[in-house]
Amino acid sequence: MAEVNLFSEVVGLQQQKSDGGVVFPAVLFPNPNASKSVQLTDAIKANKPWLESLLHRSGAILFRGFPVSTASDFNDVVDSSGYEDFSYGAGGSGTRTKLTDRVYTANEAPPDQMIGFHHELSHASEFPSKLFFFCEIEPGRGGETCIVLSHVIYEKMKGKHPEFVEQLEEKGLIYNRVMREGLDPSSPVGRGWKGTFMTDDKSVAEERATKLGMKLEWMGDDVKVIVGPKPSFRYNEAQQQKTWFNSLAISYGGLHDKLNDDPTKAVVFGDGEPLPRNEVNDLLKMFDDECVALQWCKGDVLLLDNLAALHSRRPLLAPPRRILASFCK
Repeated sequence: MAEVNLFSEVVGLQQQKSDGGVVFPAVLFPNPNASKSVQLTDAIKANKPWLESLLHRSGAILFRGFPVSTASDFNDVVDSSGYEDFSYGAGGSGTRTKLTDRVYTANEAPPDQMIGFHHELSHASEFPSKLFFFCEIEPGRGGETCIVLSHVIYEKMKGKHPEFVEQLEEKGLIYNRVMREGLDPSSPVGRGWKGTFMTDDKSVAEERATKLGMKLEWMGDDVKVIVGPKPSFRYNEAQQQKTWFNSLAISYGGLHDKLNDDPTKAVVFGDGEPLPRNEVNDLLKMFDDECVALQWCKGDVLLLDNLAALHSRRPLLAPPRRILASFCK
């Protein structure tokens, strides 16, 4: 444990919550009393077991004040974690640009639009267990990344709307989305079906969709993508807690465009019945009430347990903003 003195853990910040003595997120600065400038890569390598334990307890760790400036620096930080790379390939519909071996831009949806709460790729058969985010250029105003513990949402919704949670448990969820052929930069899910399935061939797209547990219904050059029924919740073995591991909030409350303007059709019960509007609105409000809104500083690195926490993006009110991301198995 002696090496832990490379870090200085801070509690009581405005951008933290405490639940049962657990601080979310954990926030680590370089130790000002260290004998030399602390490099985040060195500190991570020297403290992997301790950081794993901290991430297990908290669900998220924010590293602040370290000399991380570029995508290459960020790639080195991710590598230093020892986590295996998760390639963001077919099936992911968010528009991203790959910058280095392990670094992508965060979702390139129009910055003035909200991206709702979600676990990354929770609708897919395979999803990352860890996420890294890096602030290359801090936002002018707005553009916060919001995070919330998934088991908290599950427990509070079960307490407030037990019948709704029981229906979700029994029926699961179906997600519906119409995709264009090509990129739509005006959409919060900008990838068209060619980008999502990484092919220009409809038959190949259907094969890849089937492998990913998706069904395609062609509408000329556009396509309706149907996912599910998928489980609404997931039991987190490590935490021994049931989590709100689904894409209900982002599908209902934050993925609207010209081809997808009715949230009641974007996500439905597994039997095709619509979700109750009042309960869903309560859920969306609960996310806002329970989340921590991270106001990015240049050089920040956020490590998120994708099985324990959901994340979202608030609209950017004043540019610039550039957040990068990396995904780990």
